[in-house]
Formats: sequence, C-alpha cells, structure tokens
Amino acid sequence: MPEIFNTIESLDIKLDSHRRNGKTIAFVPTMGALHSGHLELIKEAQKIADIVVMSIFVNPTQFNDKNDLLKYPRTIEADTNLAQSVGLDFLYIPDVSEIYPDNVDTRLNLDLGLLDKVMEGEFRPGHFEGVCQVVKRLLDLVQCDILVMGQKDFQQFTIVQYMIDQLKLTVKLHVVKTKRDKNGLALSSRNARLTDEGRKKATTIYRTMIYIKKNIDLKPIQDLEQYGMKRLAKAGFNPEYVTIVNGYDLQKVKTLTTSDYIVVCVAAWLEGVRLIDNFVLKTKS
Repeated sequence: MPEIFNTIESLDIKLDSHRRNGKTIAFVPTMGALHSGHLELIKEAQKIADIVVMSIFVNPTQFNDKNDLLKYPRTIEADTNLAQSVGLDFLYIPDVSEIYPDNVDTRLNLDLGLLDKVMEGEFRPGHFEGVCQVVKRLLDLVQCDILVMGQKDFQQFTIVQYMIDQLKLTVKLHVVKTKRDKNGLALSSRNARLTDEGRKKATTIYRTMIYIKKNIDLKPIQDLEQYGMKRLAKAGFNPEYVTIVNGYDLQKVKTLTTSDYIVVCVAAWLEGVRLIDNFVLKTKS
C-alpha cells in the first residue's frame, strides 16, 4: 500500500530524507478516478526516477462548468488499490484549503499568448489559468525533479511546458504516450460516465483520427477537418472541434510544409460527457 499523506508537511519529511540520499523524485498529478492510463504514468515514472509521488486533487479552478466539477468521479479507495497494484511509493491527497490557503496568493500572472485562446481555451475559458495555477502550486509543494504527464491532454502539457520555460523552473517535464483500449479509445476518467453503447461509439474519434493520418498527404487539411466534424456528428456526437495544429504553438496549419510537428486534436460531447483526444500526424524525421 502506498503511504498516504494529506498534508505537505508530513510528505516533505519523507521526501527530504530521500533527497538527502541523492534520490530523484518524479511527480504524477491527477484528479483521481484512476485507470490503467494513470498506471502507465506511474510505471514510466518508476523507470526514470527513484521515488514516485502521485497526487489526487480535483482542482476547482480549472472547471468553468460547476456541474462538471460536481459530476467528476471521486473514487479514493479504488484509486488507492490501483496505485498499490503497481507499487506507487507515496500518494498525496490534499484538501482544497491546503492547495489554496487563505493566506497564500497562488494566482499566476503568466501571459500564455495564443496557447490558451484555441481549442480547449476557446470552449473552456479560464481553464488553463486554473491548470497552470494548480500545477505550479503542486510543484512548489512537492519539489520534484521530474513532472510526468500524459499525451492525451496535448494542449495541457504544451502549456505546462511553456509555463516551466517562462518561469525558469528546474523541473523536467516527461510526457507519456496515450494509453488506449483495444479499440483505440483513449483511456479517461470521464469514460466511466459513458454507457457500454457510448464507449463503443466513442471509438469513432480514434478511427476518425486514423483516417486523417492516412490521408494527410492526399487531401487538403481543411477538407480533413470538415470530414472529421461531419463524421462525428453523423455518429451521434456533438463535436466542438477537429483541428490540425502546429504541435509547438497550437496554431492551425494550412499546409504540411509549415511545421515539422503536426497534430490533430479533437473534442466532442457524447452522452453528456466531453471527450478529448489527439494524434500526431507528423514529427521530426
């Protein structure tokens, strides 16, 4: 069973002894409702660090929809058992008052430029301010060497890397490839809210991205984006965007020659659940 801590004071005592012994610390921030994708993050962290800390904190500042916050699954007992199954060292489960105490101003005055104006930022205003706020706060508290995040939230880890660079933080960001089920559906805590039929239908997102990948050299980018929107709508989704972007700055691309790093990003509603995913179309050769 991982050691569980609710306060940073008690966790820091443990971590400090490992720091004095020259141990490297990896940190995996989560909002709980763990699944095998989260376990992959832990396993990857175990490969690159001596000690692994995972946090479970449903961050209120990144939810622009209060109902979404209330609906977010909270499964601490099951999460603890899953973390134990892969040998997690420490589990940090703070209260809101610990992360956002009245006597500490945790807000960041960080200009994200255009990074938070597109995709998720367009449909969830203020979301990434909340993400940066909580990640910076957690990094200040845990003082890890390596921050481990998943590729599924592509815009999120891109913005977190930007924050690290702009604030000149010493932590290194390590991104882990998206974990998918056998049908290609990206594993997500929100999937638990889908019916069995909904989970089957949700694989349309993956199949759509694969189609775009196969045809990226054959058809205009705008046509592929429109195809994706229409295919998802026809399958019963309410799609918000299917957009092909420069992986560095998240801006839309018009031709493949404009960047050596191109990604298709998708967001769509199904059964009242908002699903996001992405697939890398082009990387440095």
